Amino acid sequence: MAGLEELAVIVDEAQRAARAIPQLTKDHPDLSVSDAYAIQALSVARRIARGEKRIGVKMGLTSRAKMIQVGVEEAAWGRLTDAMLLEEGGVLKKSAFVHPRLEPEIVFLLKKRLSGKVSALEAMAAVEAVAPAMEVIDSRYENFKFALPDVIADNTSSSGLVIGAWRPPEIDVSNLGMVLSVNGRPKEIGSSAAILGHPLRSLVAAARMSAEWGEALEPGHIVMAGGATAAHPASIGETISLEVQNLGGVSINVET
Repeated sequence: MAGLEELAVIVDEAQRAARAIPQLTKDHPDLSVSDAYAIQALSVARRIARGEKRIGVKMGLTSRAKMIQVGVEEAAWGRLTDAMLLEEGGVLKKSAFVHPRLEPEIVFLLKKRLSGKVSALEAMAAVEAVAPAMEVIDSRYENFKFALPDVIADNTSSSGLVIGAWRPPEIDVSNLGMVLSVNGRPKEIGSSAAILGHPLRSLVAAARMSAEWGEALEPGHIVMAGGATAAHPASIGETISLEVQNLGGVSINVET
């Protein structure tokens, strides 16, 4: 099997060039989840070496339906950098991605360090603010098809994020209505309860899972809790917006 560093270069270059590649597991069927997280870490380290800065963590596969679909019992996580941030109300250039999709999320901003096994109360006490957000997911694999190790190696498909206005952490995010609209027409309707039953559980999982790789969630970091509905494939000319009950909204315009 090709070395993990070599596979990390393949994934990193695919991201940089916005170019689709074959699934890693096609040529490396024995690729494990542990191998995949190692590839992810090596790939993101290359980006950090180019000047990007870590800003937090994203959680993926956080709905029970997605877990069942891919045959896993636990969510996955990826790393966020400042280069992935998109301006709220600004532009998503589709040419910078392979096949971008947007999904509605809740995002946490931390004021205290979280690491390892923490309770929901400890996690909540570490939250500075919450906000509505959309994540741009963009698998670098051909036809958006992958096995679990593939998607983890590809930074859990995380490619971009747009965050709305921060709100007080006291707002109950357990069951908020979420409507993703395209050019003013609702496309996906769901609830924040679809995120592991409660978005806070995603934050707890993020602290535990990142600690397994020697990392902590630091003050100032953001944690994307995971998609609440199916993701919408972005098309040129669309304005994609999200409204979250009691939290507000966020939008992005898709251009060439």
